[in-house]
Amino acid sequence: MTGPVPSASPASEASAELLAGLIGSGVRDLVLAPGSRSQALALAAMDLSRTGHLQVHVRIDERVAGFTALGIARETGLPVAIVCTSGTAAGNLLPATMEAFHSGIPLLLLTADRPPELRGIGANQATVQQGLFGPFVRMATDAPVPPSAPEDGWTGLARAAVEASLGLLGDGVAGVGGPVHLNLPAREPLSAAGTAEAVPGPAPARAAADPLVLERGPRTIVIAGADAGAGAEELSHRGGWPLIAEIVSGARFGRLIVHGYRELLRDEALGGRVERAVVFGHPTLSREVAALLARADLDVVAVRGGGEELDLNGRTTSVDAVSVADGTADRQWLGAWMNASAGRAIDLSAPAPDQDGLSSEDKATRLSAVRAELDAVRRRVDRGILADAVWRATWPHDRLVFGSSRLVRVADQVLGGKKVPVHANRGLAGIDGTIATALGIALASQAAGAVGVTRVLLGDLAFLHDVGALLLPADEPRPRIQVIVGNDGGGTIFDGLEVAASAPVEDLDRAFYTPHGASLRELAAAYGWDFAQVTTRSALDQALTSPVAGPQIIEVPLER
Repeated sequence: MTGPVPSASPASEASAELLAGLIGSGVRDLVLAPGSRSQALALAAMDLSRTGHLQVHVRIDERVAGFTALGIARETGLPVAIVCTSGTAAGNLLPATMEAFHSGIPLLLLTADRPPELRGIGANQATVQQGLFGPFVRMATDAPVPPSAPEDGWTGLARAAVEASLGLLGDGVAGVGGPVHLNLPAREPLSAAGTAEAVPGPAPARAAADPLVLERGPRTIVIAGADAGAGAEELSHRGGWPLIAEIVSGARFGRLIVHGYRELLRDEALGGRVERAVVFGHPTLSREVAALLARADLDVVAVRGGGEELDLNGRTTSVDAVSVADGTADRQWLGAWMNASAGRAIDLSAPAPDQDGLSSEDKATRLSAVRAELDAVRRRVDRGILADAVWRATWPHDRLVFGSSRLVRVADQVLGGKKVPVHANRGLAGIDGTIATALGIALASQAAGAVGVTRVLLGDLAFLHDVGALLLPADEPRPRIQVIVGNDGGGTIFDGLEVAASAPVEDLDRAFYTPHGASLRELAAAYGWDFAQVTTRSALDQALTSPVAGPQIIEVPLER
């Protein structure tokens, strides 16, 4: 039986003011994990969603909620709020919080809590939430219990939280962005009848930074890591410098990209002569880049992107912006890299049909051409072909998300240049939350009727690790997303690590590869996703390019 609804609740009033303050500071999305202690925040959010001031996304799993918010924030660049109840609910936000901290993604963690008198006495669902996220937040506040309010009011607290999440240190000065934790205790009554109102406003903006002007003299390369963006290609083009762009950088396009960069960095005539590296984003995919950036004699200029600052050799110069001095490019230096790169581009496309052979009057010639064509159609998919097919099917109006699986390293080695929006959680390069992140990206990129498909390429263990993200509310938009799973029956990424050469086979299987017998088809059916299993290149191309109306899983069995 439901009791009478209270006519007043300090918790509800404070929640409405706080969320209104967030909306006034540019917040447009909130991910909600239901719970009792957070009911005032939840009801205020739902009220604001009805006015169109706030998009509310409901997830029953707080870990999934955290990564969904991270995906939305990745795509929009705006802070996204996450609401959860007290206890273990708050703890489940830690994985997404850690990734956001190292990647500089603005998240606002709104965790409901018990009031101080119910802490530390064994009260139900009460734990130590103040300071819960430790060093992984840019700001942490244990708010007063309503009707008490922060010194600058709930609106002031909201504004400060947004600014901290964007890395603004005052007067628009740029610092390091990331998650913010607002711990929100409340006493009963936890909610009441009422209406929440808000006036949408813009997010606070960073002040324009004065760029560091780079002289043309030193032999220079531009390195684009995760989240680098198009700025890396632009600088490479202006400076006439070779561009080493990881596949997750969003900068692998243009005339100056270097193919086969791992081998060339090991070449003393090229990699050994580099005097300066200008780094955008967070490079993580090759040991060769890490070894170069650790060289004590190398001048490293790292362009800050909002996340953790890079300094692998102890003498890195961190800047907010760069430009190039007037002058002439070192054509000899650039030409050496471009000539070496030209012979290392990989083309995995199927050969064109032999039209002359197919129309030949010679029976043997015609039969040979037909067999060759059938072989091409029936060609089984390997990791390189899988990455190539997904890359070719994806265009600038789409989004491509890479999981931290073996496939992203294969893609980095074999794919050419193309201006495609790419995302990946490479702050900590964990397999956590890949599907949830991709769903957040899909929701944000397809908002307001925008076209495009979000594709996520990942391995089977990364898929199973986040299978709970497949549960989507029936009353929310179903995004156009293809989750493409390269299923080789376990964590074969360990094949390339030292442990594969030292551990007994049975230990490798149980402790590292973790083989499984999960049916992806049945999981798709259970969660209401479309499903296809493909084994040939032609079938894969058809699955990737057919019209997408909602969520799909495409399973591609792979050889060990």
